[in-house]
Amino acid sequence: MNPINPFAPQKLVELDGRVGEGGGLKAQHISSLQYLAEATAAELTGCSVGSSSFEFRPKLPPANLVNRNIKIKAESAASILLVFQSIFPFLLFAGDDNGSPITITIQGGTNVSFSLSFEYLDQVLLPALERFGIRVMRKLELRGWSHGSRELGSIKFQFVPLPVGQTLNAPDWPTERGTINEIVISIIVPKHVISTLRNTLLSKINLVFPGAESYFQVVEDSRHDARLYTLLVAHTSTGLRFGSDWLYDCKSKGKTPAELSTEIAQKVVRDLQIVLEKGGVVDEYLQDQLVIFQALADGRSSIPETSDALSSEKMRVDRTDEPFGGGSTHTTTARWAASNLLPRAKWFDNGRISEGVGWRTSQTIPFN
Repeated sequence: MNPINPFAPQKLVELDGRVGEGGGLKAQHISSLQYLAEATAAELTGCSVGSSSFEFRPKLPPANLVNRNIKIKAESAASILLVFQSIFPFLLFAGDDNGSPITITIQGGTNVSFSLSFEYLDQVLLPALERFGIRVMRKLELRGWSHGSRELGSIKFQFVPLPVGQTLNAPDWPTERGTINEIVISIIVPKHVISTLRNTLLSKINLVFPGAESYFQVVEDSRHDARLYTLLVAHTSTGLRFGSDWLYDCKSKGKTPAELSTEIAQKVVRDLQIVLEKGGVVDEYLQDQLVIFQALADGRSSIPETSDALSSEKMRVDRTDEPFGGGSTHTTTARWAASNLLPRAKWFDNGRISEGVGWRTSQTIPFN
């Protein structure tokens, strides 16, 4: 759920696989909804793990936020990052006259299945949000995993919400991808795999991307044989970042470090190659995460995933009565959800261009 309009009752029915494997609400959705219900004095029904529908009736806007030192503990190893993504758009518009910062500490998983990782958020998503004028300080306090023995992690975020009356900037997004200057590598794997994986990744990257420099930003012992995470981030000459990662989800028992390293390197390098061959200015995972901010921002923005969309000049208004546009299922669904919550937001040319509503703190938008 993205609580974009804090005043209108929201009812979501027949949630399916788009919210996670198996359908229905997951632990991270519950944590997010419970916090938002508390912050907005909302009436919340149907909020339980596995539920296919819920109703959320908020009574208070973001500007009424009292507690600016927020602590949330997700159940089990539920994704910290998905909780943050769910509550952040609401808190971004909780500015006060004093410019008071908001601090959020969330406990849960930092490297879990079906979610972005802390590394992806730190190296790709949050740098992208800076193009909207959004700056978030973040600190990984403790890593949490869904693989191996489950462990709770912790991340602290701090940011200053938009001042009262100020809108979110439409991003000044590059219209060309540019050349690949460097590839930044992060690996969190068992200690006995680190050396072999480092060498294998460098060899594979140099073969596929011979003109790019490569270096390691994160090299860490995961302390469990079932925990293997790798992220590649390609940096371009126009300032863009493209991510490719893998939280290893195959059987690792009985495989040598060389076998694991070859398998991991082949997948993440090939996936990055596929992303870049599309010729767009965003990877598919980042694209869906930016939709809500495009819809909230003041003005038009275009962040296409493919070269075909990048070169299009059509301006036909999109229908928004069902998931629409180019990109992944997550992206098309995000556009549809944002359009239902913000009817004044417009999309053109199969989702290529967004015209945001220019949301302001304490503002309400009439709903149909």
